[in-house]
Amino acid sequence: MIIIGVGCGPGMLTRQAIHAIGIATIIYGSDRAIEIAQPFISPGCVVRTIDDFKALHQLPEEAVVLSTGDPMLAGLGYLPGTVIPGISSLQVAAARLHIPLARIAVVVAHGRGHEQGMTETLEEVQRGKIVYLLADPKFNVEELYRRLSALSSRPLRIAVCENLGYSDELIITGEIAAPPVPKADLYSLVIGNF
Repeated sequence: MIIIGVGCGPGMLTRQAIHAIGIATIIYGSDRAIEIAQPFISPGCVVRTIDDFKALHQLPEEAVVLSTGDPMLAGLGYLPGTVIPGISSLQVAAARLHIPLARIAVVVAHGRGHEQGMTETLEEVQRGKIVYLLADPKFNVEELYRRLSALSSRPLRIAVCENLGYSDELIITGEIAAPPVPKADLYSLVIGNF
């Protein structure tokens, strides 16, 4: 099995990923991942949308599995096989905001673990790290902001990064006293002193 990161948006596939997609005979992925890879999928390749992520271990050995962003950032990199990394939303956000990756702590609260994500975010901010928080539309951003405001009197910057890598990409920055609020379903937060 080959797990390929298709990047966080169109135009972010690596040459290695494009080559592997081009010679694949069977590809699985989310609708979004397939859409990003579609221009490079060869005619005759069987393409299937992943409906049950719990059954991925049952895929055939020759399967190519597409993962949005990079498979090792809250993606499908846990699957057995070869991993071809992609350009992650983390990399794009750090580049857009000019933040060295070594200063960032990643917290995942996407699809699971919202309370744990809040706790980890608070801990990392207290340690002086800049947090990159992968969240989802159900994540309670207002509650996180309330907890961050109560945490310290020192100023914190917040960046809401929406639709990174897409033509409607938007990054809004502000202070914790008047933080920006995400409006898109596809978003992440950068929190700290940057």
